[in-house]
Amino acid sequence: MKIKQTRDTLSDVYIQSLKIRNTVFVKEQQVPLALEIDENEAYSVHFVLFLNDRTPVATLRILPSENGKDALIQRVATLKSYRGKGYAHQLMTFALTFLQQQHFEIAELHAQRQAIPFYQALGFESFGDAFDEAGIQHIAMKRNV
Repeated sequence: MKIKQTRDTLSDVYIQSLKIRNTVFVKEQQVPLALEIDENEAYSVHFVLFLNDRTPVATLRILPSENGKDALIQRVATLKSYRGKGYAHQLMTFALTFLQQQHFEIAELHAQRQAIPFYQALGFESFGDAFDEAGIQHIAMKRNV
């Protein structure tokens, strides 16, 4: 297993991230492509977990806030045939370590309802009311980095 990251939207790592996101969000969850790929792509750090250094199975992106202290973890996705094997947990742990090394203070995310226990196990706590994002119910969650 290897986790690669990039800010370069022309890189192979970014392209692999988009392929996973397209499969999970656009095809499986019917999120419109126009919502999935947004104006924040170039401002984000994109992470992809590879098996055997060549098979991409999970991805996420981190969008830093303008204040440099908070970051939004987004687009967390694992290909269906690789779910339940701990890859998303490994990727999230890696991302949280990255945030800590970069001196961020708060990590926030918008969790789909079924993923709330997954994020709670990583130390995230929900706040605010549930809301609709791309036609899917979400709840905001955050934790100290």
